[in-house]
Amino acid sequence: MTSLEETGINVLAVDEPTAEDRAAVAAPLLAYNQKEGPRALAEPLVLLLKGDDGQTIGGLWGKTVYDWMVVELLVVPETMRGKGAGAALMKQAEHIARGRGCLGAWLDTFAFQARGFYEGLGYTVFGELVDHPRESARYFLSKRF
Repeated sequence: MTSLEETGINVLAVDEPTAEDRAAVAAPLLAYNQKEGPRALAEPLVLLLKGDDGQTIGGLWGKTVYDWMVVELLVVPETMRGKGAGAALMKQAEHIARGRGCLGAWLDTFAFQARGFYEGLGYTVFGELVDHPRESARYFLSKRF
């Protein structure tokens, strides 16, 4: 624990933070953004891949916010990779995002994941974090509609 003696505030490392801890930390930033920034209008954008038995086996998890679609997760079962499921999910998500007035989409992926897949869909790298993880990289890609 680190002390900010003059303020009576302590800095405490927490191994198991609660949802309430996160909400308390985020609240002032959210209030500031609502006061000073453009209206966020964040909407979930979720597409599910369902098996014949009705079980969810993959999909796309993201949102539209600040006039852009953000893809947080894209998961296609290994047995379905290379058969168009990922491209179909992205195409449908982009269609929904356009309908919501989005200017484009952005996402991130690791070097050992799907950079080439996204580039094949017209996404371009706008940022790279080298050595994340060590001796690899994390890429940030975007596509304007």
